[in-house]
Amino acid sequence: MTIRKNVLLACSLMFAGSAAAFTYSIVASPDDPFAPCRKNDMVDFAQFGGGFTLTDETGTAVTDSQILDRPTLLYMGYTFCPDVCPLDNMRNAEAVYALEELGQEARAIFVSVDPDRDRPEVLADFTDVFHPEMIGLTGDQETLEKLAAAYHATFRFQDREDEFYLIDHTTYTYVILPGHGVVDLVSRDDTADEVAERMQCFAAQV
Repeated sequence: MTIRKNVLLACSLMFAGSAAAFTYSIVASPDDPFAPCRKNDMVDFAQFGGGFTLTDETGTAVTDSQILDRPTLLYMGYTFCPDVCPLDNMRNAEAVYALEELGQEARAIFVSVDPDRDRPEVLADFTDVFHPEMIGLTGDQETLEKLAAAYHATFRFQDREDEFYLIDHTTYTYVILPGHGVVDLVSRDDTADEVAERMQCFAAQV
């Protein structure tokens, strides 16, 4: 119970800090076709994202152009996360299921910032729990730090000498559209139905 409380507090603090970091961002352009689909238009999404090469759950190197080929929900966390990551990834998977029932392609991606523990087979077991097509990715520490910076995300390891170390991390899910990049941020209080509805709206504007 202590571990669960600690990680929830840590993630909550990181999330709050991340939200504050966006206060500098500009109001979206009135010509932005995706503006009506968002809950909050005070973020300049052109500042988010970028190319990457990561290792998937089969041990294969993949690039952003290979896997961001459909509307995608991308989340960064780690498999040992006691509560936050499983709940957020389940929400994302439920949103993808809802979209699939409506005939719309979508994908959920989980990027682990804990490559030492989250080897490919561990990622595969984790993602398969939520959706058979969810993709697990990771990389070396330098690559992950660059990726997090590109997405304005943060993660910080606690005591690495502890076998059961925890990682503080931001908890946004990024909505990514092919050819458009990041178009929205999903927060922890957004439900699967809300996420699916917004992704439908984005798809309708493309």
